[in-house]
Amino acid sequence: MQTMPAHAAHHDDREIETLDEFDATVSARGTLAGFRVQAVDLTDRTRELLATDTAGAVFLGCPMREDAAAKVRADGAMVFPPAPDLPFDPYRGLLYSPDELFAGLDKGYEETLDARAYAWFQETKADGDILASMLRSIHDDAVSDAIDELLRGTRVVGVMGGHAMARGTDAYAGAARLGRELTRAGFTVATGGGPGAMEAANLGAYAAPFDDGMLAEVLQLLAKAPKFTPSVTDWAAAAFDVRSRWPRGGTSVGIPTWFYGHEPPNPFASHIAKYFANATREDGLLARSNAGVVFLPGAAGTVQEIFDNATPNYYESRGKPTPMVLVDRAHWTERLPTWPLLQALARERSMESRIALVDRIEEAPAALKRLGA
Repeated sequence: MQTMPAHAAHHDDREIETLDEFDATVSARGTLAGFRVQAVDLTDRTRELLATDTAGAVFLGCPMREDAAAKVRADGAMVFPPAPDLPFDPYRGLLYSPDELFAGLDKGYEETLDARAYAWFQETKADGDILASMLRSIHDDAVSDAIDELLRGTRVVGVMGGHAMARGTDAYAGAARLGRELTRAGFTVATGGGPGAMEAANLGAYAAPFDDGMLAEVLQLLAKAPKFTPSVTDWAAAAFDVRSRWPRGGTSVGIPTWFYGHEPPNPFASHIAKYFANATREDGLLARSNAGVVFLPGAAGTVQEIFDNATPNYYESRGKPTPMVLVDRAHWTERLPTWPLLQALARERSMESRIALVDRIEEAPAALKRLGA
């Protein structure tokens, strides 16, 4: 089974994203010249900052004492000071974890970082403040950088589908088995990070290291809180209960957005790349699904994703077309007849051999393998 690479081994050598990395760099290299230090609290590293060359370095949102900041600036480093009173860190070096986004859930979802970031977004979006939109952009760039580092060298399969799919349904169980099978086959599962089909696929990845009985039991437990309405708190608490009973599940990625703030992220993705800008998020999710995408039944959002994915495959703007598997014949040919249009687009182009329509979710992994061969 594929595991995510260890963080420090594969990001840009000039990036420092933790205090341990900072200490190791100072002791091994004796210089910070030209380094990028991202969201590391340096208030207790004044001695090191005063004694180390920081020419051409960039400090992004790193708290430091005034004398250290003055010296670093005098060296010619750029200092982007921490932005005060924000519910999130725009300069963050790593992706979110479910525990971080849902911290404070015991007091109710409204108290969590996730809900407070959405409330801030609503407030600042309305008054059109340039500083707020800059902070959102910096945050989203930092998240993109972190996800690229995390996924480097991995084979990613995107699983797309609607948020309306309820826990306790056959469709949800099928999506969970799909996520589990893809993870066991060595793929990294990436979803839109929300509830419904997205949560089910992330849950399946989480369940991959456990025996089959575990998933059956978990599906029953979750069915007691089938949807995130009326209470996000109860819905999320049920997921965290599962995580605490079966710790150390498999890894996967969720890529949600605060643009759809009424829709919480699901706690089964081990790494959450949450964006403010939905367009950046949509494009990022599809562009990173380098081993193909499985489209489960969904509505407008999923239809949009199908053609957002088909366009670069049609023009080959990202290189060779990647596999696209649509699941549920009746859904994609009758209810929302997307398949005939996709087929017509693909005709006589190299993407024609990279698209498939299957009836049942169980057929998706084999179709993916066939198209990717």
